[in-house]
Amino acid sequence: MSNRPLPILSRRAVLAGCAAAAVSSSGGFAQADGAQAAVKAGPVFSPSGPDAERYGAAENYPIKDPGLSHQPGNPLSPKYRVGAFSHFDEIFPVHRIARATTPWQFKRTPAELRYTYKGQPSSVADYLSRNPVTGLLIARDDEILFEHYQYGRTDRDRLMSQSMAKTITGLLIGIATGDGAIRSVDDTAETYVAGLNGTEYGNTPLRALLHMSSGVDFGEERDNGRDLDRLWIDMVRGGRFFNKGTVGSMAQFNRRIAPPGTRFYYASVEADVLGAVLRAAVDTSMSDYLHDKVWAPIGMEADATWMVDAQGHEVAHGFFNAVLRDYARLGRLLAHDGAWGNRQIVPAQWMIDATTVRTSDGYLAPGKATHDFGYGYLMWLLPWGQRQFALFGALGQRICVDPVSKLVMVHTAVEQTAEIWTLWNAAVAQLGQR
Repeated sequence: MSNRPLPILSRRAVLAGCAAAAVSSSGGFAQADGAQAAVKAGPVFSPSGPDAERYGAAENYPIKDPGLSHQPGNPLSPKYRVGAFSHFDEIFPVHRIARATTPWQFKRTPAELRYTYKGQPSSVADYLSRNPVTGLLIARDDEILFEHYQYGRTDRDRLMSQSMAKTITGLLIGIATGDGAIRSVDDTAETYVAGLNGTEYGNTPLRALLHMSSGVDFGEERDNGRDLDRLWIDMVRGGRFFNKGTVGSMAQFNRRIAPPGTRFYYASVEADVLGAVLRAAVDTSMSDYLHDKVWAPIGMEADATWMVDAQGHEVAHGFFNAVLRDYARLGRLLAHDGAWGNRQIVPAQWMIDATTVRTSDGYLAPGKATHDFGYGYLMWLLPWGQRQFALFGALGQRICVDPVSKLVMVHTAVEQTAEIWTLWNAAVAQLGQR
């Protein structure tokens, strides 16, 4: 797979496209005299967004901070987030996941959504006017109901996943298990990765890694993320002074503070351990495996990219990049419990196991794993009664899934927002029934 950055629609073309107001389901711009229903249902582009100056509008949303040459493109300042989050594969080396030869197409159906937030009547337009969202798409099975972009982003931009990539890693583990390349989630990581022999992560069952309950000390949520920074420096930067390699960067965290499978503790490195297991088990890159098993079979419309570390391995805990509609296709696959038409892409039982909590794993339930949410196999479990789940990424990246109604919401942003859950629950209540 090529690591060379791929061409992106120019900003001049973006702004010209914003004036068109809507595009067809194939991505081409609609004629101004097109049917009113198509205008309502088609993608809507805005060259601006709430608090646009804070996010770099005056400089046309710059892609990277020149003051961070030691960490190129790390968008610590809000000014660089819009640009960096939509051009991450121009900043860091990536592997490419090629689009399908024949894309599967959504239909488009205009819809309305009304809800109350802080005592005020609200709509999707109101939500966008007060939240720094780069892309919002709501689909019901094969119908796109809303598709909106802000800050000059378009349906051609590959938008960064942040930690939503962890769930993709988990799905690939599920597929490899279904294929027999991984025998059991009760195997330990060292069964597949020789470099982890004799380490605490090596001695951890895959099930505990999938649940982020290894019991190995990794200080991601304390000390200002010190251990995550250490992992980043050693794994991603590499080079002359940081040459531990991919597996060595993970193996250095080698102090167990709890038995496996007894407590949830969010640790990005556990997805990286699983990524190493996957590569060893299937003997190919994560990007190639994703292409062959998911991206091509379900008809993705655009190339995706995945950032790689200093040894050329995908960073399994984050930094995947795809267009919004392809994230929606992924969400639709999950809404159908891994099935795509008459083909089972992800084993159905894996999907059930990944999104429910066993009686023996009560510590993972919503309200137990965290104050609000539960945790499955690298998947967040939502707390509102029926089985719902989501992919989470820092600063507002979300894919929410309701398998009962087949409703999917894709949300990319540059800040977290609490209002997203009001919007999601209203969407399920109002749009979940045909």
